[in-house]
Amino acid sequence: MGRDATAGRGIKSDEKLFDIVELLRDRNGAGVTEIADSLGVAKSTAHGHLTTLRDRGFVVKRDNRYHLGLKFFEYGQYVRGELDIFQSGMVVVDRLERETDEMVWLITYQNGKAMYVYGRAGDNDINVNALLGTRAYMHCNSGGKAILANLSDGRVDEIIDQHGLPGKTDNTITDRDHLDEELARIREQGYALNLSEDIEGIQAIGVPLTVDDQIQGALSVAGPAHRMSKERCEGEILDRLRAATDEIDLTLAYQ
Repeated sequence: MGRDATAGRGIKSDEKLFDIVELLRDRNGAGVTEIADSLGVAKSTAHGHLTTLRDRGFVVKRDNRYHLGLKFFEYGQYVRGELDIFQSGMVVVDRLERETDEMVWLITYQNGKAMYVYGRAGDNDINVNALLGTRAYMHCNSGGKAILANLSDGRVDEIIDQHGLPGKTDNTITDRDHLDEELARIREQGYALNLSEDIEGIQAIGVPLTVDDQIQGALSVAGPAHRMSKERCEGEILDRLRAATDEIDLTLAYQ
């Protein structure tokens, strides 16, 4: 359970409650004793937090183990629906999947990481639902790089200070000067490539999505390297992505 740089500045009881939520997610459920021992609190304290969560529908109890409840799904659906790019983006993702037969993602960002908010698998053996709502490092993700390139230098500094530039593959950019050069190139050309930088053998291209000149997210297409060559990414796929972003812009303009 990762803790960011702001941890410790809030109310301790609230922090402990969210520690429990994260533990239940990470372990796919846990009992009271396991939670208390893991977090270094009394069983009565753990039970009190769990009772509150259970009463509000955020936790359910099965076979003496507690699990996250569907109340989180309800809130997540609400938050996703509030994104300006979601409704119009969902339509173009579906169409892009049909046109390319590749994985297509609508990506936003929060707390310095890219987040998958909607996607389609194409001709790939990928469980899209398992990835929805998960977060990814931005410096090795095509959509993430497209977003980074449209943020201020100060915000990019903050994100790198918080998350670093960890290497995911031999192709990952882990040097700040190299990343700055890459982001300048992305700003100039209007798209970002991921050439096996996140997962070996997977390549992708992403374009930024803006609303009122503010970066809101990105649209990306990904697939195995033998199908998603650099030439195909910068040719056919890029043309389709640019048409899709034009459609999203038009839809948002008339909302």
